[in-house]
Amino acid sequence: MTIAQQLKIKDFPFVIKDNQGNYVYYECSYGYWEKSEFDDQGNDVYYENSEGYWEKSEYNDQGNRVYYEDSDGNWEKSEFDDQGNLVYWKNSDGEIENNRPQQNCEGKIVEINGKKYKLKLLK
Repeated sequence: MTIAQQLKIKDFPFVIKDNQGNYVYYECSYGYWEKSEFDDQGNDVYYENSEGYWEKSEYNDQGNRVYYEDSDGNWEKSEFDDQGNLVYWKNSDGEIENNRPQQNCEGKIVEINGKKYKLKLLK
């Protein structure tokens, strides 16, 4: 039973908003519904509808979305630097965007099994 049915609502669409004005529930006269959850910064962290679809997201302290997944099996992971710039992104299709600074290890000394080796840059 939907929320509108439980409350015997006859005027549609039936909408519930949170204190920030975000739509947390929406329902049509034919029983289709959507509900959402938001974090303290107003970011959408969860959504689902009456057709069984859902999605959820996670955000860092700066409000950048760092993780997303949905009921279709799609997902995305992101990393951001201190200025909020995207430095790494990967998704469930295997796509990758890597903007991380490249480190040059040439000349670095490493020890393996008691022997020291100087790294060389291969071209």
